[in-house]
Amino acid sequence: MTKPKKFINDAATAVDEFIAGLLLQYPNHLRKLANHHVLLHSSFANDDHPNTTRVSLLSGGGSGHEPSHAGYIGENMLSGAILGGIFASPPVSSILAAIRAVTFVGGKGALLIVKNYTGDRLNFGMACEMANAEGLAVKMVVVADDCAVARTKGITGARGVAGAVLVHKIAGAAAGRGFGLNQVAKVAETVAKSVGSLGVALEAVTIPGADMINDRLSAKGELMMEIGLGIHGEAGMRQCPLLSCDDIAKEMLSAIQNYGREINGKIVPLYDSGDEVVALVNNLGGASNFEMSLLARSLVTQLEKDARCKVTRVLVGSFMTSFDMQGASVSLLPLTGAMASDDMLSLIDTDTDAPAWAKADVWKNAGTSPRPSEIEIDEVYKGAPSDKATAGVAPLPIVLVENFATVAREIISKCCDDLINAESLLTKYDTIVGDGDCGITMQRGANEISKRLKSQQLNVEHPALLFSDLADAVSASMGGTSGILLELMFRKASTTLATAANEGIKSRDLALAFRAGAEAVSFYGGAHEGSRTMLDALFPASVALLGIDESAVDVEGAAKAARKGADATASMGHADAGRSNYLSKEQLIGTPDPGAVAVSIVLEAMSQVLS
Repeated sequence: MTKPKKFINDAATAVDEFIAGLLLQYPNHLRKLANHHVLLHSSFANDDHPNTTRVSLLSGGGSGHEPSHAGYIGENMLSGAILGGIFASPPVSSILAAIRAVTFVGGKGALLIVKNYTGDRLNFGMACEMANAEGLAVKMVVVADDCAVARTKGITGARGVAGAVLVHKIAGAAAGRGFGLNQVAKVAETVAKSVGSLGVALEAVTIPGADMINDRLSAKGELMMEIGLGIHGEAGMRQCPLLSCDDIAKEMLSAIQNYGREINGKIVPLYDSGDEVVALVNNLGGASNFEMSLLARSLVTQLEKDARCKVTRVLVGSFMTSFDMQGASVSLLPLTGAMASDDMLSLIDTDTDAPAWAKADVWKNAGTSPRPSEIEIDEVYKGAPSDKATAGVAPLPIVLVENFATVAREIISKCCDDLINAESLLTKYDTIVGDGDCGITMQRGANEISKRLKSQQLNVEHPALLFSDLADAVSASMGGTSGILLELMFRKASTTLATAANEGIKSRDLALAFRAGAEAVSFYGGAHEGSRTMLDALFPASVALLGIDESAVDVEGAAKAARKGADATASMGHADAGRSNYLSKEQLIGTPDPGAVAVSIVLEAMSQVLS
């Protein structure tokens, strides 16, 4: 027996602590009704009672479906929410107390929006009748949007699920617009009869306080899922092997469409070709945001391509959950045949400050023009003509290094040849202190650079352009950490030279660019000299390269410093970076860092060419 893990103190007091947590999060937005698990909008604490000018809306049910229903308390949405125990209907006394708090004799009245569960219907219904007996104007609308329960399956009827949130939103906007109680109730009933929902789960819900994990979908060791289960974990239409996201969407849409909706006493398909549709894709608690976007794509794509609907509003998130259930539901609200589409759309788009409602990013001109988000912004390629890109950009400094292009070709060719020949040595070292790919990685980069040099794809006429081309070659060939670090080094050297002093680029400017590149490797990579990386060769070389004579550079001294630094890594018993970081002192001692050795090979090749 596996005991579930929850953030919880005691299941018996969890609802009280949950309410206390909400009040801490929304100190100005919410108020608790004394003696009851009832949360109200803070406006009901004012002297000017909101029900004087507008109808109040209440909803609620068992806890565990958060953010339903307290998250929908706000202007143009719910006035308050009544919270029952975990998956338990709230008591009549609390519902009646909430009604008395949000309306009064002679006020605009209150509408109760109730999900279709026996306990909720009975308790809210009792409170409604008791309030009416006190002279309060109260009506009740039942939401039964779950398309998993067959219409012929007894008097219990379809369950109320996430479609209730759309009823809250649209009826709340109608109340905010000043509709009377009968009008608001009619709007709520229209939406409730028009919306269809279906849920699926990969893992069932385990409630806080349970002694063991609910593993009914994984007990047999098979990858199973359930189609059509309820928000309390009630049995669905069927269990089946795990489906792909596209196939899950197909099952969901098929069930909703076949269930249909009632118009003028007849059951018709829920949506038809050309219908405008609102899609609410609901996380049942345990699905990742990444998965929810995948499912939303599958659902909307099939609605638009296969059913030829126009999904103008796609709402994705946690709207009505079931604790940790790894699942999702979709609620579809067609705007055709329900009421005037413009009215429905304006009500659903009405602003609210309810914290759990996220306003939809509306696809305007649906059917006549594509979504703006489908139109990609053209990539700006290097060197592409653009007034903005070239405005104010200074020309490159002139090159004052004698025979730069000729010498650069010789150095690059020699460096590449020596790195290629050193592959086995670097691989040997990296097999001991790394993952064994340093030699191959360096060889790959050297081959690509050599190939581009021979095909004249490297601009050797200007060092700023040359280092940029070298960075491109490394990016296209090397991969791995060493590849990105060397690319960063070359790019930093390029930008340093491109912004050199106006008098032109001299040998010392090349040395300064080398140092800037080494510093970039340290800054972006996080390592430093002594970390047992290529920087143990790069940094000493960059210092020696500048030498003591400000009019010259010391390449031979840099090569010696790089070799000394690389050799010194063999005596380092600790590495701060790279895969060597995982190794013990005994494993590291005696073997130099292969990246540092590769740097020393390059510096020695440069020195040989220049000598």
